[in-house]
Amino acid sequence: CEHWVMDDGFEGYMSPVLMHDGRPVCGRDPNAPPTCGLLSTDTFFATDKAIIPPAGVEHIRAFFKSNKRRVFLIDGHTDARASDAYNMDLSQRRANAVAAIAAETGANVQQVRAFGERKPRATNATRDGMAMNRRVEILCVR
Repeated sequence: CEHWVMDDGFEGYMSPVLMHDGRPVCGRDPNAPPTCGLLSTDTFFATDKAIIPPAGVEHIRAFFKSNKRRVFLIDGHTDARASDAYNMDLSQRRANAVAAIAAETGANVQQVRAFGERKPRATNATRDGMAMNRRVEILCVR
């Protein structure tokens, strides 16, 4: 993916951002529903686990009960430290855990998706960047 940018009067294609295996990182689809909830997996899950502790469960329940939107997509993401297959599985299990809580509150989860390391928000070359990539996003459809 190439992105056209304008910055202080200069314009042109910016350097493509590549994943560790050389695949391009593409920007967010402008037609995608907005992200209305962002859960850091470092906060809501133990390392390498997909079980949410009781305090996290209550926080997620409160989010879904108080949200005016009633239809959601739930996307799981990881950093790039493990294999692609492992990260896809971990991100799916974590997204499923959040979706189960949403269903308990009566929220309509239209789709649960796993992206593993394929849609990073930041670089995987730094500790802070990897932490930003370990997340579950809740997208509000309507």
